[in-house]
Amino acid sequence: MRPVDRDILRLALPSLGALIAEPLFVLTDTAMVGHLGAEPLAGLGLASTVLQTTIGLLIFLAYATTPIVARRLGAGDERGAHSAGVDGLWLALGLGVALLIVMLPTSPLLVALFGAESAVAAAGTEYLSIAWWGIPGMLLVLAATGALRGLQDVRTPLLVALVGFGANIALNAVLIYGLGLGIAGSAIGTVIAQWGMALVLVAVVVQRARSAGATLRPGSAGLKAAARAGSWLLVRTVSLRVALVATVVVATSLGTVELAATHIWFALYNLLALALDALAIAGQALIGRGLGAGDVPHVHAITRRLVGWGLIVGGGLTVLVLATIPLLQLAMTSDPAVQAALPLAVVILAIGLPLAGIVFVLDGVLIGAGDGRYLALTGVLNLAAYASVLPLANGLAMLLGAFTLVYLGARALTLGLRARGTRWIVTGAET
Repeated sequence: MRPVDRDILRLALPSLGALIAEPLFVLTDTAMVGHLGAEPLAGLGLASTVLQTTIGLLIFLAYATTPIVARRLGAGDERGAHSAGVDGLWLALGLGVALLIVMLPTSPLLVALFGAESAVAAAGTEYLSIAWWGIPGMLLVLAATGALRGLQDVRTPLLVALVGFGANIALNAVLIYGLGLGIAGSAIGTVIAQWGMALVLVAVVVQRARSAGATLRPGSAGLKAAARAGSWLLVRTVSLRVALVATVVVATSLGTVELAATHIWFALYNLLALALDALAIAGQALIGRGLGAGDVPHVHAITRRLVGWGLIVGGGLTVLVLATIPLLQLAMTSDPAVQAALPLAVVILAIGLPLAGIVFVLDGVLIGAGDGRYLALTGVLNLAAYASVLPLANGLAMLLGAFTLVYLGARALTLGLRARGTRWIVTGAET
């Protein structure tokens, strides 16, 4: 195996567990709530869409921190790398508390915007009103994970994610079924698991910063650097989340069964897509460190190999997903109508996974290079292309097919064109 492949896998494989922590929480909630009936499952779909949109908009807490820390590490500034990680924690805590204060009282309004049936809306509001209390903890998890990735440590986030996922399953089982709390029990269990993960990861980052002699106080320069890098990534992420929310809105208009099936589809998509993004996380860390050290040939080698790995892993996941369709029908819901809608939806998902592999790894490469401006601008163009075909989606298959072929296809085109050039390659400790 080539040295570059070993570097990619050394970071990508442990990143997988940490990266999919949140989708696994959603998938666990989906499976357990799914056996309460179609209405609680559909309500969970609405609440999860709001939560995932909020967390997704702030994913720059990880994605901006990783390349900043990695560049400084590559340039030999270990103390500066740890300081950048601490600044990310402070930013995450401030944003998390602000979100909790603003979003908690708006839960009924947010759910009502989807126009769902009253029973579905009530279930969604119940879940969302509890789940907001875990948002500050989840943002701290993102920031701490991003800092550790930049320091080339992906094993610690993996261990914390595995323990957190196991705790989430146990808590949900006890609270939903043992204590009979229903959908509220699912939300409470997830909140507890999120805060437990946050406390452990923050403690690790702080301890290592102290060992490196870095200050634990927030630095204005570091916060400005994170905000500057994150602002473009925020625009890029907004375009991604608008595409997802627009898909859910259209699914809601199609009916409760279609909405429930779409929620399951996106739970699976998020899990598999972020598994592919584990390769991109490796790319972020390696590209950032390589550019910080000024090693351009190595950066090109990493990019080429990441694309190859994206195709290989995407193809393997396609085979796996197709083989597990009957199991997914039984595991994800007991509602006959939703079960009947799943096979075709899952086939569409499987077909698009190799394309998703290319999209996610190239996205990670450009994020690692600090090329947020290009990602933001093309993200808006990709969204416009998708929005132009959404009105034609008059059924579940057409809706999911449009997302897979049109939206992912547009992203693959714009990312591929950029990666073939050299304008995204900027060396040094700062972008």
